[in-house]
Amino acid sequence: MVGNLQGDTRDKTDCETQFWLWRGYRISYQTRGDRTDRDLPAAILIHGFGASLGHWRKNMEALAEVSRVFAIDLIGFGAADKPTPGQEIDYTFETWGTQIVDFCREVVGSAAILVGNSIGAIVAMQAAVLAPELASKVIAIDCSLRLLQEQKQLGLPWYKRLAAKAAQQILGNRAIAQLFFDQVRKPSAVRKILSQAYARSDAVTDELVDMLIEPARDPGAMDVFMAFVRYSQGPTPEELLANLPCQATLLWGEQDPWEPIALGRELAKYDCVKEFIAIADAGHCPQDEAPEMVNPILVRQIQSLK
Repeated sequence: MVGNLQGDTRDKTDCETQFWLWRGYRISYQTRGDRTDRDLPAAILIHGFGASLGHWRKNMEALAEVSRVFAIDLIGFGAADKPTPGQEIDYTFETWGTQIVDFCREVVGSAAILVGNSIGAIVAMQAAVLAPELASKVIAIDCSLRLLQEQKQLGLPWYKRLAAKAAQQILGNRAIAQLFFDQVRKPSAVRKILSQAYARSDAVTDELVDMLIEPARDPGAMDVFMAFVRYSQGPTPEELLANLPCQATLLWGEQDPWEPIALGRELAKYDCVKEFIAIADAGHCPQDEAPEMVNPILVRQIQSLK
């Protein structure tokens, strides 16, 4: 066994944070729905960069009506442990994909629908490629296009490529990275970033800001941030979609400023992508901005596998 459960219960609607021991590290997760009812499909919800399982708080109850739902913190984020990059663990999509695969085997106990937002969508696809038998379907919400990945940087104008490399090198200096991180985790800075990413200003609440700031205060959070900012390797979404062993559905906020929907639509050309759904009046995180629109779509996607 790679991991085991700590403080685990089998309550039908357990909303308390539980911990699973993976490779000696505590991984936080929450679950909804009857985990003992194997007639229900399972769904694993995977957050994006800098976020946590709480980013699915507006979705879990609705999905629990038709599935066993699990929201998980990727190692390095949320309430999960944050081991030292490079020394204890490498923060890569292969690491996170393997975490999801092992979680599927050891906690979920069956194949699952993998739902991811932003880099969480890349993690979902990586997990599906690593263990095809455990991925029933992938639902990618505003999938990270990985525009700063090494291969994609080659297609940028020289000045943008140079600027990206320079920024990564500057943030590789620990002192500078600490100063930068201290600024971006301030409530005012987090609110400003969210206001840029979200199309709906009323969705940028104090609850959301606090939810993102709290894990950033943990020891090791800055090192995880720095490691990911400098991470330009790993797969592109195009590479993963070309090898995806299951069907995929793409959801995209029409007003996403970080991952433009026009570029997102290009991913729909892959054979595994069976549906591309635009979410009106939503930005980068439509599951949080517009749950009243996203939840019925996710429910239909889950029910389509029955």
